[in-house]
Amino acid sequence: QVQLVESGGGLVQAGGSLRLSCAASGRTFSSYGTGWFRQAPGKEREFVAAISWSGGSTYYADSVKGRFTISRDNAKNTASLQMNNLKPEDTAVYFCAAGSWTGVPVTRPRSYDNWGQGTQVTVSS
Repeated sequence: QVQLVESGGGLVQAGGSLRLSCAASGRTFSSYGTGWFRQAPGKEREFVAAISWSGGSTYYADSVKGRFTISRDNAKNTASLQMNNLKPEDTAVYFCAAGSWTGVPVTRPRSYDNWGQGTQVTVSS
């Protein structure tokens, strides 16, 4: 099991930037794929970005491609999501997740066994 804690959310104007961080505890974090998901009020949780255990492969939702960048530092047990050119539609609670990625697309929440508590991102127009 891995415990995940997100930070870095907040209120920002459209066009601004935020950097979310995910701090992991547990020696197995470096062996897990890591993803970011978000959930807006009244909507289902949706995939944002993911990165393989080595950092060699990254995946993005079309809605954030070119604006968001996912990264990880296994030596520090952290993952990050750099969000640029934010839009009001990016407003949501953002969750960090870690999982073994076996047999399920990495864009699906059930690829992940470990979840953080979420951090709120609000983008004003």
